[in-house]
Order: sequence, then structure tokens, then C-alpha cells
Amino acid sequence: MKKIILSATVMLLAVGAFAQKTSDENWIQLFNGKDLNDWHVKINGYELDDNFGNTFYVEDGLMKVKYDEYDKFDDRFGHIFYKKPFSYYKIAVEYRFVGEQAPEGPAWAYRNSGIMVHGQPPHTMEKDQNFPISIEVQLLGGNGEDKRPTANVCTPGTEIKMKGEMVKDHCVNSKSKTYHGDQWVRLEVVVMGDAFLSHIMEGEEVIYYNEPQIGGGTVSNFNEAIKKDGKLLTGGYISLQSESHPIEFRKVELLELEGCMDPKASNFKNYYVKSNKSRCVYD
Repeated sequence: MKKIILSATVMLLAVGAFAQKTSDENWIQLFNGKDLNDWHVKINGYELDDNFGNTFYVEDGLMKVKYDEYDKFDDRFGHIFYKKPFSYYKIAVEYRFVGEQAPEGPAWAYRNSGIMVHGQPPHTMEKDQNFPISIEVQLLGGNGEDKRPTANVCTPGTEIKMKGEMVKDHCVNSKSKTYHGDQWVRLEVVVMGDAFLSHIMEGEEVIYYNEPQIGGGTVSNFNEAIKKDGKLLTGGYISLQSESHPIEFRKVELLELEGCMDPKASNFKNYYVKSNKSRCVYD
């Protein structure tokens, strides 16, 4: 019961107090709009940092995912990892789907991508591993007709709880609206270690879940030593997907919620929710 109360309290702080960006918040630009020097590419069937077909690249200040050099997709699912892990934070991306799907891309991957959080380190992925063990914040674009919410949650090699129960489905839809066409969409995710995760669209929470942990399936060719089922995920790496449909990102930014909570320190921030005294700086 104590854990449930704590999670609810932290949720009010994270989703309520941090729902809107303020000038006092120190957002880190994970994507600098110039290059991918802070990122590592892992594509199924290739070694780490082999950016097959120039899948991930930067042009006109955008991070783009394309398949111009693919004769067919051939299950070459890819992920581009930021260089360091995080635990307590808020991440925001602004994205749009463009163009046509790669030849022979799976039907379910039409206008489909994702932000992977709490991911395993990229160097621990096997050459032929299709997805990192992680929590996926699924990005979906509309097809012009049907209801197709975005900011859903999927669980490659992981499991989550909702309302106190372990979720059996691999993916659970959020209550977001559908975004048709090539419009830019902003999505924010509050990540609170192993306590809970909350997806926010247009300032409103659209899905909430807790106790992210290793378990379940939908990941192939992984290192058995890495997949320790039942282990709670307190943090991990962030990555963006290439799942066969072109997508562009104009912003990938992060607000750390763990840091120095001593008001006497020069780097104190009143929005931190987890104290880390080792980060305090005193002038």
C-alpha cells in the first residue's frame, strides 16, 4: 500500500507540476540539430554503429529515418540510442511521419515508430537481435480514415502493471486522439524509475502504468544473461526506432528530474523529485 501511495504522490508532482514547460526548466537537447555524434545505431543483422543504408541521418536540422537504399525491408528493425542512460526524467519528442513505407515492410508497421525507454545498453544487443529489451512508447500516425491513437505502450522483452495487475497484452492503446497526415506531433513521457511512467499529449495524460520489469516475449536472439525476468527497470537507455516507415524528428529533449535538492547548492532545482547529493555543486 505504501508503494501505491508514493507513486500517486509522485505522479501528481510529475504530471501536474511538469505538464507545461517553464523558463526555469533546464531541458537538455539530446538531438542537437546538426549531427548524430551523441548517438549509436543498432540495426538488426548488423554490428553496433553500422548505419546500414544511411538509415539515420541529419538534414535541414531534422533527424530523419529513411529507406532509400533498401531493396526491401527484410526485418532490418533499427534503433538509434542516446549515449547515456537516465532514470528519473521527462522526455519530449516532436515527430512526423512522411512518405511511403519501405518495400515489404510489415503491415503493422505502417506509420509506426517508437521511443524506447529503460532500454538495455546498446553494446549488449546481439547482432541479430530485433529489438532492445525496453519499454516502447509507440508512435502511430493515422491512415486518413480510422481511429489510430498514438503514445501507446508496448513491451519488447518487458512487462508492466496497470491498476495493480500485470498486463498480458504486448501493446495497450492510449486514449490520445488520432493524428492524420504529415503534421508535427509533440509527445511527452514522464519516467519515474521503476515507480511509474506517464504519457502526455497536449498537456493531458493519455496512459499510465507502473512497475516496468524484464519479462515476456517479442524479442528474439537476445543474450540470455541480459534477460533476467522479474527484474524491475529503474533506468536505462533511450532510443528511437526505424520500423520501415520514414519518420522525422525535429526535437528530442530531456528534463532530468533527479539531481541536487539542496537549496544551498548552485545547481539546485525545485522541480527535482529524486535527490542525488553527488551532483550538488557549491560555489
